[in-house]
Amino acid sequence: MKKVEVTIGIDVPSKLVIQAFTDEQMLSAWWSVESALIGEQPGGVYTLTWGISENGFRFVSTGKIKEYDAGSKLVIDNFIYLNPERPMLGPMTLTIKTIPKDGGSEVYLCQEGYQTGEDWEWYYEAVKEAWPKMMRVLKNYLEKNF
Repeated sequence: MKKVEVTIGIDVPSKLVIQAFTDEQMLSAWWSVESALIGEQPGGVYTLTWGISENGFRFVSTGKIKEYDAGSKLVIDNFIYLNPERPMLGPMTLTIKTIPKDGGSEVYLCQEGYQTGEDWEWYYEAVKEAWPKMMRVLKNYLEKNF
């Protein structure tokens, strides 16, 4: 099955990396998330929205936290992507793991569970391009601000 994987070194403690995926203000700063509802524990919800208007949300990513360790790991299961121009895509798994390294962190991100079909191929190609870019944005954000 297809998956998108990115590994990057970030010169901040691992806890800050995981926090950047769970704190609404940090998510807004580096990923342009407009609102978030996140329960930081196994079984908690993980919902991010973009493009909020009086008509609702333009894009939504949502799932259920399967594993959570504030210092090293966030696994979101049943991860679903909603876009008004496409069918709902999911369920997938999004995993973020950090390992302390040389005073900073080695960060591993994996999004997997892609299925087949035209919409899935479009989404996979978009994510394959987007995650490496967004991980560099995350690195720049964290290293400049913390």
